[in-house]
Amino acid sequence: MNNEVVKKAQANMDKSIVVFEKNLGAIRAGVANAALLDGVKVDYYGAPTPLTQMSSITIPEPRVLLITPYDQNSLDDIEHALLASNLGLTPANDGKVIRLVIPQLTGERRQEIAKEVSKIAEEGKIAIRNVRRDAMNSLKKQQKNDEITEDEQRHLEKDVQRVTDEATKKIDDLAEKKRKEITQG
Repeated sequence: MNNEVVKKAQANMDKSIVVFEKNLGAIRAGVANAALLDGVKVDYYGAPTPLTQMSSITIPEPRVLLITPYDQNSLDDIEHALLASNLGLTPANDGKVIRLVIPQLTGERRQEIAKEVSKIAEEGKIAIRNVRRDAMNSLKKQQKNDEITEDEQRHLEKDVQRVTDEATKKIDDLAEKKRKEITQG
């Protein structure tokens, strides 16, 4: 039996996982990751423009991001945007490209970042539980309005719980993978 409530819950949980993955990508783990620059906006001819649309970003070495602007005139604007961002990285501008060197993490900093991953994972799981709660309420309402039987309601609630468990496990697995990446560096 397939109900729109279960499909909608599954889709919303998938969106929560995508948001969680995006938040994980923004965490600096001592290795170069282009996702670190996703939130950086450059004032380009008066318009805040995403850095990723203005330049190519490559990773020539494990701890180096190389930013090559499509328009060489925007190099200084990009450098200012990187300095103003909360990345905590100092750009090295050689007149043609900008290098961002990701510093090696200390053991203490690794533990702090691992805790941050746990916090983000918990936020992701809360979002999933909220989707589950909304789906369960919708099923109760459908049963109350005689749109589905009690047996159908119980069956669909099990389906909602199954997709909730799968989504929660996926978040736990992704968080654990990121924690290992951080602590083993």
